[in-house]
Amino acid sequence: MKKAVGARRGGFAARAAVVALVTALCVGAAAAGYLSRTAAVSAKKRDLPIYCVGRDDGAIALSFDAAWGADNTQKILDVLDEYGVKTTFFVVGRWAEEYPDTVRAIAAAGHEVMNHSQTHPQMSGLGRAEMLRELDRCSDGIEALTGARPGLFRAPFGDYSDAVVAAARERGMTAVQWDVDSLDWKDLPADEIWARVTGKVKSGSIVLFHNAGLHTPEALPRVLETLIREKGYKVVPVSELLLQGSYTVDHTGRQIAGGAR
Repeated sequence: MKKAVGARRGGFAARAAVVALVTALCVGAAAAGYLSRTAAVSAKKRDLPIYCVGRDDGAIALSFDAAWGADNTQKILDVLDEYGVKTTFFVVGRWAEEYPDTVRAIAAAGHEVMNHSQTHPQMSGLGRAEMLRELDRCSDGIEALTGARPGLFRAPFGDYSDAVVAAARERGMTAVQWDVDSLDWKDLPADEIWARVTGKVKSGSIVLFHNAGLHTPEALPRVLETLIREKGYKVVPVSELLLQGSYTVDHTGRQIAGGAR
């Protein structure tokens, strides 16, 4: 009798061990599947704009966003002309409608005039049709004033999504951000603007200024003096800074030659 009971207990124990093993394997497999799916989602590459360019030749780009006011624009153009540099202005369509002569003056001085949306909205919150309408209206207005259709787009507020970048590409434009922010829109003193910009710029950098920055015209000569004459950088428009042909954009927004976009 004792042997029978012992045998039954041994059988129960063996079956329990098998059940435990199977359960562990199933739980492990489920966990592995979950982790695999999570990793796949995490690994999905975002469609990033270009923040800077992988160049080691000392080329950099200065850019100016124009959305409100135009009082300082001619002062900025005069400084840029004095130093013989060409830059890129990202203009809002309704701003271009309000200041058409200023837009023409920017283009006539040899600077690029590029797309910054029509009404300066939070682009990532728009549907695809609205995004395309913002892009088209701005590009149409710029082309009517300058004769050149924009090939670059900068999202208002630096706010973007995969859909925003894709919409710009659909309209033949490359989405561009910046890696050096002058913070001139905060009305920083000229010395602070100079320190921020010259302390952060590296080869391939794209610098953000605003045409309506209170102290931007005052800061700009010293910025250019330091970058060009002291540090030896070459200032070019953004479109000339970007790499041509096949490229990739890494997780930091740096454009790198090779691969497929």
